[in-house]
Amino acid sequence: MRAVTTLSVVVLASAGIGHAVVSSLDADIARVDPFRDMKNRPSGGHGTNVLLVGTDGRDKITEEQRRRFRLGGAPCHCTDTIMIVHISEDRERATVVSLPRDSYAEVPEHVDETTGAHHGPHPLKLNAAYAEGGPQLTVRTVEHMTHVKIDHYLEVDFTSFMKTVDVVGGVRICTATPLKDPFTGLDLAPGTHTLMGGEALQYVRSRHIDGASDLGRMQRQQRFLAALIERATSSGVLLNPMRFRDVTRAVLGSVRADTGFGTDELLDLGRAMRTFSPASSEFTTVPIGQMAFPVKGIGSTLKWDQARAERLFRSLREDKPLTVERRPTQTPSVPVDVAPQQIRVQVENGTGTAGLGKRVDAALAATGFATTGRPVTSAEREVRRTVVVYDPRWDRSARSVAAALPGSELRAEPDQGPVLRVIAGADFHAVHKVKAPPPAQGRPGAVRGDEVLCSGKDKASFQGVFRQ
Repeated sequence: MRAVTTLSVVVLASAGIGHAVVSSLDADIARVDPFRDMKNRPSGGHGTNVLLVGTDGRDKITEEQRRRFRLGGAPCHCTDTIMIVHISEDRERATVVSLPRDSYAEVPEHVDETTGAHHGPHPLKLNAAYAEGGPQLTVRTVEHMTHVKIDHYLEVDFTSFMKTVDVVGGVRICTATPLKDPFTGLDLAPGTHTLMGGEALQYVRSRHIDGASDLGRMQRQQRFLAALIERATSSGVLLNPMRFRDVTRAVLGSVRADTGFGTDELLDLGRAMRTFSPASSEFTTVPIGQMAFPVKGIGSTLKWDQARAERLFRSLREDKPLTVERRPTQTPSVPVDVAPQQIRVQVENGTGTAGLGKRVDAALAATGFATTGRPVTSAEREVRRTVVVYDPRWDRSARSVAAALPGSELRAEPDQGPVLRVIAGADFHAVHKVKAPPPAQGRPGAVRGDEVLCSGKDKASFQGVFRQ
């Protein structure tokens, strides 16, 4: 997810620091010409489309960083992350569309950058276009698949990502479930964390946390980008010339950009986006029609849902927002791993207070949990702290129930089975709303940046649920 940091340059330029500061940094940008000799390109729409790619380049990584953050191994010289960032014509909205790296693609004819061999049109995974034909073939392939004209190209590696996160003072991420990936070394307990450069890189690279693989990783990348924008716009970076300079140097020191993306373009976008915030951004992933689509000689790929994908990219071409304004609820839902509708619960009254079990059962049912509707009296009669009893095989469901009951105690009991027991204690006050994230399998829905950030109430809830 190195590419996400490049968008922060656009955001940071909104401070209007001045042409001199940005001009002094322009020389640090390595240049590439991804549009050379390109013909039959899509018609330009409204707004600006930037193709952000993150490569696995690690030439400037230290040995200590390689060991600590599991960055060893040979790079594939391909694109780990591919995103289209659409800046609206009125400069009031940024739409980020993630393109899965394993997407089935058909590349046009080209000359292999490594071997010099001439290739005719052929299928491959989208991220392999970079290895065969560099930035130019990547742009051509994306334009062919989306019919969206790319105006600018930005490419970032591991180094600039870590430096940028460190310079802004870290980025806050919250999780309702443990996040562990043995490949990247990511190990986050439930709760709220401020991730510095190396840990942040582990977070956005991890794809072995759950069965969602790369699609789940893209959701975390989008959440991280929203949090990075929130950090940059609220930490004073935009108002401090020295910090602005340090951040932009950290990013631009390892970035490659097209020759047309220079000082004037940065300042033009920056001045127009002075009020930019997480609420100004929206995120989505291209809809997937078929998972594990087999291709001879290539392996398993992701086949796009062409009809829904076309509607998505038409919105970009026509400069239309993907999300609608939603009124914030008074009590925001706490994010959980398993939806309450999928969890069976038997409520028990663990106190001498008459009617407590019935009250807890009704509150859980109103929040969406599948309660039995028949609370019973617990064998434990002096329970002070509400207890969630669960079978270890259903631990993710148990954490969802615990999130709805802040301060409750989790108690594992083998052979409990799929129905969880909630022993209501004297501390019961209310049930908090919980909500599972949308499934990662190509769902076309889009979210605004402010909808995926950690809120103060989320932080308090996480600490209460998981303090034991």
